[in-house]
Amino acid sequence: MNQVLILGGGFAGVEAAIYLRKQNINVTLVSNRDYFYIYPTSIWIPTAEVTKEDVSVPLDKLAMKHGFKLIIDTVEAFQAQDKKVTLKSGRILKDYNYIVLALGQDKLKHAGMEHTLSICGKPEEAVALYEKLDQLIMRGEGKIAMGFGGNPKDTSAVRGGPAFEVLFNVHNYLKKKGVRKDFELTFFAPMEKPGQKMGENALVMMDKMFTRYGIKKKVGIKIKAFSQQGILFEDGSQIESDLTMFISAGTGHEVLVQSGLPLSDAQFVLTNEYNEVEGFEGIYAIGDSASLMGPEWRAKQGHVAEVMARNVAHAINAHIQGIDSKYSYMEHLNILCVMDTGDGAAFVYRSEKGGKIIPLPLVGHWMKKAWGWYCRYSKLGKIPRIPGM
Repeated sequence: MNQVLILGGGFAGVEAAIYLRKQNINVTLVSNRDYFYIYPTSIWIPTAEVTKEDVSVPLDKLAMKHGFKLIIDTVEAFQAQDKKVTLKSGRILKDYNYIVLALGQDKLKHAGMEHTLSICGKPEEAVALYEKLDQLIMRGEGKIAMGFGGNPKDTSAVRGGPAFEVLFNVHNYLKKKGVRKDFELTFFAPMEKPGQKMGENALVMMDKMFTRYGIKKKVGIKIKAFSQQGILFEDGSQIESDLTMFISAGTGHEVLVQSGLPLSDAQFVLTNEYNEVEGFEGIYAIGDSASLMGPEWRAKQGHVAEVMARNVAHAINAHIQGIDSKYSYMEHLNILCVMDTGDGAAFVYRSEKGGKIIPLPLVGHWMKKAWGWYCRYSKLGKIPRIPGM
């Protein structure tokens, strides 16, 4: 009997499990959390529009709905040559015909990272951002710095969009509270043109928003360290901050780095365009775990991870039936998002033909809210999936 083991319960892993089950293939999914976390809508946790529970879907409900086996445990080691997985509990998983690696990525470390919180890190950090911001509002004033880092070895591993979203949402949250004038907001990033992947038009619009919102900007200087007092840069300058939100760039997941699989310079698993790990039959890497092929502006996003997952599900089903049929993710490579600001949003799209950004005052905010609702209930099977979403 053909058995598929999926490591990881994020966008890529859950999508792979759902689509493999549509083919009546036996699936076991391992996750270190007992819930699927909708990161794109967690941006509203710091401003109290949603709670952690609102953006979490219990994995046992997904497992029961779609019929896959679920193990809540942490992957401690993966021996690729033997297709052997060791869990934190001591349990050993082996004898699976196919293994889909969807463990996500680790973060590049900076000195003093313990003095920062991330909207793209552990879900508990988003809650801590809300608590810290609430404390500052009760105090009546404060300095807040928000930004993201880069990875010169892999530009696709940078997540800047959520930093902009949380920053703009906090601005509007403080404005609604009537205390915006008492807070200093600063955006920071080490690259000269943060957000350039979205295209030149997006950069112009972002600069206008910074000016209109009264948000300071410090870019183009590498980060040296974080402290309780703020951020220190390599040129000796610093930003004073009572609350620092920082999204570190990604690097390869430690378990996969030690697995014996081929790795990119940034330590992500090397695959071909079909997400196969060449030389390791039956092993696939998808989502943030995989090294993303494509142009310099490419970015790791949830919709690309889900395309990879569906393609791998198709390839495994075809292989089981003795059919040579595979789909590439390359034709689906684009940047697509609704960048929320709290009082509106902007539709951002980038492909090989260029980029565009379309302002969506007010309605854009509710469009993203609607997408979060759709994401939850379509995965639970309570509403139909929209093709391509």
